Amino acid sequence: QVQLVESGGGLVQAGGSLRLSCAASGNIFSISFMGWYRQAPGKQRELVAVITDGGTTNYGDSMKGRFTISRDTVKNTLSLQMNSLKPEDTAVYYCHAKGRVSGDYWGQGTQVTVSP
Repeated sequence: QVQLVESGGGLVQAGGSLRLSCAASGNIFSISFMGWYRQAPGKQRELVAVITDGGTTNYGDSMKGRFTISRDTVKNTLSLQMNSLKPEDTAVYYCHAKGRVSGDYWGQGTQVTVSP
């Protein structure tokens, strides 16, 4: 089992920045890739960014150039630096970890609200 705890959400004005963090614990050696997803009210959960254990990254189209995902395998943390935030970035952001063999793990989510 893997436990994920997010932090760093909050309220920010459009154009501002926030940094989200996700602390992983438990059977962390079973983790393959990790990522961030978000879900806005009335919408489906969508990919924000993922990073493999080799460091390869991939972003959702609307996040490219504004968001940066990073992973510290020593501290077992995942981060998401979000710049140039827009009101449409408002959502609950979830940390996700994929097991090498099996298992999908999710954090409890952290709210990000971007005011106009």
